[in-house]
Parts: sequence; structure tokens; C-alpha cells
Amino acid sequence: MERQTTTGRVVRVMLLTLVGLFFLFPIFWVLLMSFQTNQDILRIPPSIFFEPTLGNYKALISGRLESTAGVLEIRFMNNLMNSVILAVSSVALSLLLGIPAAYAFARFKFRLGEDIAFTLLSFRFAPPLLVLLPLAIYFQQMGLIDTYIGLIWVYQLITLPLILWIVRGYFEDISEDIEHAYRLDGNGWFKTFLHIAIPLAKPGIAAATLLSFIFAWNNFVFALILASADKQPVTVGALAFVTASGIQYGQIAASIVLSVTPTLLLALYAQRYLVEGLSLGAVKG
Repeated sequence: MERQTTTGRVVRVMLLTLVGLFFLFPIFWVLLMSFQTNQDILRIPPSIFFEPTLGNYKALISGRLESTAGVLEIRFMNNLMNSVILAVSSVALSLLLGIPAAYAFARFKFRLGEDIAFTLLSFRFAPPLLVLLPLAIYFQQMGLIDTYIGLIWVYQLITLPLILWIVRGYFEDISEDIEHAYRLDGNGWFKTFLHIAIPLAKPGIAAATLLSFIFAWNNFVFALILASADKQPVTVGALAFVTASGIQYGQIAASIVLSVTPTLLLALYAQRYLVEGLSLGAVKG
């Protein structure tokens, strides 16, 4: 019996290792590509043995890409800063609006409350192309096209529904008796919300914040249509590496590594909150 248990554990470890290698291999390969020249990347058959170079990262940081067609000016670092501005600002605004709204939907029952909540959630699942044309027309008339304010406003379609629904589920899991006992001491609804509900819902808020940040960071379509090169994030700025002289695979790989690093570090930092928040707040038994 003990031998069977040991064998089963070994088999599980081997299977988990194979699954992990399967999913991590593309990331490993992209990381290798970021240190290779185009000649090494396009070599047939491919090989993991090559002379590494930092030229791809130097091109991104300096903003000058040397190709057979000459020197091409790229604005990757500006695009990276745009991604930070858009993602952080849109998530911050969604937290400011979404957390009180989530608490209201969780604690107060009012007419059409569920319909309003579901309508807000439906914005998250609607195809972006469905709303891009009217948004482009409205933004042009209002002077919001090619502005940070306009893009942050549009990004609410991505971030606000996520925060609203995840945090709402977490508020619903918090016992109302705790808040009622706090109000018996003479504290109002706002103090109860600020000092009791929000601290208890921190894991759910952290999970919703992380997911919203990742979705906002990875958005492509809205910024492609509603912004010029000065305001576009890295997801759109990577198109600059498709040049007349060919596709710069090394620079694309390096840009992927640099653009993924902030979200990866944030996910590792908030991993505990993410697991706890999603398991307790978003899943209702």
C-alpha cells in the first residue's frame, strides 16, 4: 500500500512537471529570442545555442532601430509609459466608483438593482468592435479622441465590471452582523463601509484590482482606433517592429519581455490576495 502511494505521488509530480513545462516553454522561447538576432531566430533548424546579444533591448531603450532600410525611430519607452498611465489611472478610477457601487448592490435591495448590475457586466462581454464606431464619432465631437482622459473613460468598459462583480460577491460573504454591531455604537453607514467592510474585503479588492490591471494593460483595440502614436500603449506600439525591411522578431520578443514584466511582478506580489480573493469572494456556494 505504501509503495502504491509513493508511486502515485511520483506519477503526479511527473505529470505536473510536464504540464508546467508545456505552458512555460513559450515564455522560455520568447526570452531566448529577445537575446538573438533575426538571423539566429530564423535559422533552420532552430537551436538554443547562440551568441547572446543585448542589441534588441538597447534598440528599445534608445529608440533607434537599425535595419537594412536604415535607422528607424521607435517610441517603445513612450508606449510603455502610456500603458502605465492608462492602466493605473483606469483601475484607480474604477476602484473609486466600483467599490461603493459593489457595496450598494450587496447590501441594499432596490428596484432594477439586479438588472443594472447585469447591464454593467454585459459591457465586459460585449465585443469592442461593437462600440468602437459610435465611440469614435462621439469622442470626435467631444474633443476626447487621442486623449488620455478619453482612453481612461473607455477603459472603464474593461475594468469597472470586473471590480464591481468580484468585490460585490466578497461583500455579500461578509456577515451583516459585524456591521450591525459597529453601527450600534453610533457609527453611520459611511464609517461602517470605510472601517469595517473595506478592511474585510481587502483580499477581494486586491484580486479584482490585479485582474483589472492585467486586462487594461493588455487592451489593444480601443487604443488602436481612438489614439495616435503619442498615446498608444505597448500592445499597439509593437506594430512599429513590422517594417518595410521585414519583421524584427528580436525586438518584438524583447518588447514582450519588458511589457510582461510589470504585470508579472504585480501578480507575484499579490498572489496570496489573488487566490484568497477569487476563492472567497467571486465563487458563491
